[in-house]
Amino acid sequence: MSSDIDVSSGGVTQGGAARTADTPARTSDRGAATRSALLAAARDVFCESGFAQAAVTDIVAKAGASVGSLYHHFNGKADLYLTLFEEFQAGQQERTREAINAVREAGESDPMRQFIAGAGAYLDGCLAERDVARLFISGDGPPGFDRVMRQRLNKWARRNAALFHTEDGGVDEALVMVLTGAMAGAVSEVSLMDDEGAARKLAGEIMAILGTIRNPGTEQS
Repeated sequence: MSSDIDVSSGGVTQGGAARTADTPARTSDRGAATRSALLAAARDVFCESGFAQAAVTDIVAKAGASVGSLYHHFNGKADLYLTLFEEFQAGQQERTREAINAVREAGESDPMRQFIAGAGAYLDGCLAERDVARLFISGDGPPGFDRVMRQRLNKWARRNAALFHTEDGGVDEALVMVLTGAMAGAVSEVSLMDDEGAARKLAGEIMAILGTIRNPGTEQS
């Protein structure tokens, strides 16, 4: 499916308008507060109504701002949605990094145990912010967002699967595919469950099963 949405190292782009490192920073306290209020309001409105049904007027009313101020800080409704997604993913990446570093510092050298620590932290983040996680996997987003979501999850899984090196210094592609698919399913199921206790139980069971995976090509005899 073609789309005008892309996520790159330069920032979120939509309709060809990019926000890059060269964009002048709007650093006034008032501007920062307005931007934060708009994002918080957009999060609430999107989670309650979904992206398609959310109205810009509802977002600005909830934020106590104006339509003009919204377009001063964002390109529109899709830009708000994508910015929320980027912020959520940044938090998820930090959770994963901290979890893997913690087990490494504790002396854990097994790549699978390190991966499980990072994957568990990712699922914990989905549970901690289940309303937002559910929003992003619900299928109700800007055109093309499903592709962005798949790419980001694949990138996350591949980054962590890089813990598993082959003897020639490469990365085991088969193992990457297995772990990526398993995590995509786990994120979806855990985020969509209404019962938090049941979701946490399922997440733990999934992590336990993933922990039993071993690759015969890299197992030491």
